[in-house]
Amino acid sequence: MAMANLARRKTTSLLNTNLIRSDAFRYSFSLSSTLSRGFASGSDENDVVVIGGGPGGYVAAIKAAQLGLKTTCIEKRGALGGTCLNVGCIPSKALLHSSHMYYEAKHRFAKHGVTFDNVQIDVAAMLGQKDKAVSTLTKGIEGLFKKNKVTYVKGHGKFVSPSEVSVDTIDGDTTVVKGKNIIIATGSDVKGLPGITIDEKRIVSSTGALALTEVPKKLVVIGAGYIGLEMGSVWGRLGSEVTVVEFAPDIVPSMDGEIRKQFQRSLEKQKMKFMLKTKVVSVDTSTDIVKLTVEPSAGGEQSVLEADVVLVSAGRSPFTSGLGLENIGVETDKIGRIPVDSKFSTNVKGVFAIGDVIPGPMLAHKAEEDGIACVEFIAGKEGHVDYDKVPGVCYTHPEVASVGKTEEQVKQLGIAYSVGKFPMLGNSRAKSIDDAEGLVKIIAEKETDKVIGVHIMCSNAGELIHEAAVALTYGASSEDIARTCHAHPTLSEAVKEAAMATYDKAIHI
Repeated sequence: MAMANLARRKTTSLLNTNLIRSDAFRYSFSLSSTLSRGFASGSDENDVVVIGGGPGGYVAAIKAAQLGLKTTCIEKRGALGGTCLNVGCIPSKALLHSSHMYYEAKHRFAKHGVTFDNVQIDVAAMLGQKDKAVSTLTKGIEGLFKKNKVTYVKGHGKFVSPSEVSVDTIDGDTTVVKGKNIIIATGSDVKGLPGITIDEKRIVSSTGALALTEVPKKLVVIGAGYIGLEMGSVWGRLGSEVTVVEFAPDIVPSMDGEIRKQFQRSLEKQKMKFMLKTKVVSVDTSTDIVKLTVEPSAGGEQSVLEADVVLVSAGRSPFTSGLGLENIGVETDKIGRIPVDSKFSTNVKGVFAIGDVIPGPMLAHKAEEDGIACVEFIAGKEGHVDYDKVPGVCYTHPEVASVGKTEEQVKQLGIAYSVGKFPMLGNSRAKSIDDAEGLVKIIAEKETDKVIGVHIMCSNAGELIHEAAVALTYGASSEDIARTCHAHPTLSEAVKEAAMATYDKAIHI
């Protein structure tokens, strides 16, 4: 088969890299919480200095050290993992899981013969579980640094030359870290909205939404992207009346149109309300209730929304200010991103950039791949990241995951294509666990049957999508997927059936 033949031609370098990373992550959970930290002095010269300890930065630092390069990582937060681990991906998934467990216990357990006299919420316990997960993982990364001999400097770094970074440490000292190659991996920050002041109490960003100490009666979410819908889901499951205000005509505009429509219907069944093609004109916090004045995006009659808490979730901006880029002449575009070439080099020799500070998807896993590829280039090896094959996942319930092109994108490119779909209602595992909402959709080139896009909406879609990512990476056809034996009964059989529907016919519908 096409996929198998292509797989045999792959080098072993990718396998070796994955084995190293897998072993490193397993190791992280066995370390004690008391770990020593190294600090670079001005007289030391590193092969690689990484500014930023988020998913891109810490992975780049570890990989550089594994390749035999003397490496230092500078992180101002005082805890590794960046936004993702500390106030983003990890804590949000912890609360999504906890809130889903509560929702299931309250609304669905009885169907499975499990009953309770009274189901209650302990928000403090939920937050405690979230914080413990964050703390454990952060300390685990410190352990990985120690294992791989990465020097860790806690403080804010600023360029003083293309090979020197001055660091104001969290202990109040100043040190200069020198490096032959310096990687900017400072990630992104919350994008604000004009006229709206985020106080992280009543007007919150995603950071504040992760730390609410009680369930708001009414929650208004400004922005119908991945983060807004996930956090809206958390508090909606716990009892909030959630209204999502979105300037655009659709939720999650990057999502495949057909999937998006079904996704919105699913969220509406969960009592999430949507005000699309709507903009926020002003916010009044002068009373105990927050009042938002809204109007149609194109202008028109205004109305007022009331909320206990407002979540501003209008996207993220690259964090490139305060780094002294102007001191060394590193160029940025009009929104603060750093242009780089195919090897992640900026316009200044020896200075590189990865992750959210450069163009491309603002995703933790994309930043990780950037980091690995960047240090491979620095070490004289070859690195590569294909942004067309980066999976995206919305961790609501059901989850929505995708990789490759949407049907709308394929149409715009003028590609003749075939589409195969399979509903989860036809999947044995989904039906047996009474969680059969959603579908799998596969898009393939009509002439060659090569898979160019896969979109999944169902429970655990974020896990199922990686079969599709591998298929796209190796240039597989839908027939390749369809003729691959899938265990029964599993949710992944829906991917096989959708592939069968793409090049021929599905069996179970």
